[in-house]
Amino acid sequence: MSASRQAGAWLLDHKAALADQITEAHFRQRPELEQRYGPKGRVRCREDNEHHLGYLAQAVSAEQPALFENYIVWARVLLDNLHVPASDLAHNLELLHTTIEQAAPEEHRQACLAPLADVIARFDSLPTTVQTYLQPDQPHSALARRYLDLLLSAKRRDASQLVLDAVADGVPVRDIYLHVFQPAQYEVGRLWQMNEVSVAQEHFCTAATQMIMSQLYGHLFGTERNGFQLVTACVSGDLHEIGARILTDLFEMAGWDTFYIGANTPTASIVQTVREEGADLVALSATMVAHVPLIEEAIRAIRAEFPDLPIMVGGYPFLQAPELVQGVGADATAVDADQATRVGMALVTGTAS
Repeated sequence: MSASRQAGAWLLDHKAALADQITEAHFRQRPELEQRYGPKGRVRCREDNEHHLGYLAQAVSAEQPALFENYIVWARVLLDNLHVPASDLAHNLELLHTTIEQAAPEEHRQACLAPLADVIARFDSLPTTVQTYLQPDQPHSALARRYLDLLLSAKRRDASQLVLDAVADGVPVRDIYLHVFQPAQYEVGRLWQMNEVSVAQEHFCTAATQMIMSQLYGHLFGTERNGFQLVTACVSGDLHEIGARILTDLFEMAGWDTFYIGANTPTASIVQTVREEGADLVALSATMVAHVPLIEEAIRAIRAEFPDLPIMVGGYPFLQAPELVQGVGADATAVDADQATRVGMALVTGTAS
């Protein structure tokens, strides 16, 4: 195991104890927090510290400090919209640094502290907002905006009819996926982060989009088949499946036969499906940085039986740090489902650069 992986493993092994120490120090040094947030504030603070340490551990293990920085940017925006002062997060990061500096073995100390020190030094210049994903210059932007507005108003039937009418009027189903469903889902996530929609609304929008996607399945199978088989899965513990579902349907529209396993798939089940379906390409999805080790585990298991099988990976961690592809042993990633179909074809035909 490399030194960076050993340091990351140390952080994960000591995450609970470190979170306890940091939380106690935070409330001891700033007693006004107890009055401001009440007893639940201490519980939430400890949960946040476990999240901080978890993301830091994965960034250290992968030697990708951008993973931790992007997480802190996300956390800062979220906390700001929950009316938690940025100074609380900044102070907490300082305590995180002090606690790790005192507790970490000398051989792990520098690796654990480097990403954290960099974020602390640049904290005041980090972004404090997230730009909307529904830009007016994007294709079908008005349709995407109307679609999301209907879902946020809990008008699922109207949103469904809007999409069906658009398809009947000649909008390609592929465009609906790429320029309506995909940006709308990103925007729902942004609105949740900005504290403008609830978790319930986010879940409703996702479930409604999956239902409306199913109404379009009759349009997916008319393309001439190209003879290739794709197996898609979200690794164990990953419950966010709509991105992988969109990707799979785009491959189906491009002429592939697809086998979509879905969310929270154990590694053994992924390997079994690859074997039974005779996959020409595997696509694995990870929504959170914490899922990256499970991606790596799944790839190792697939490679043990199918050493030459092309494997693509996708999801938030790989968008933030594309270099992770090599770290987990995959062949490629893509910025979106559209690019993924082209990259996938290049992999199976041997034309990938």
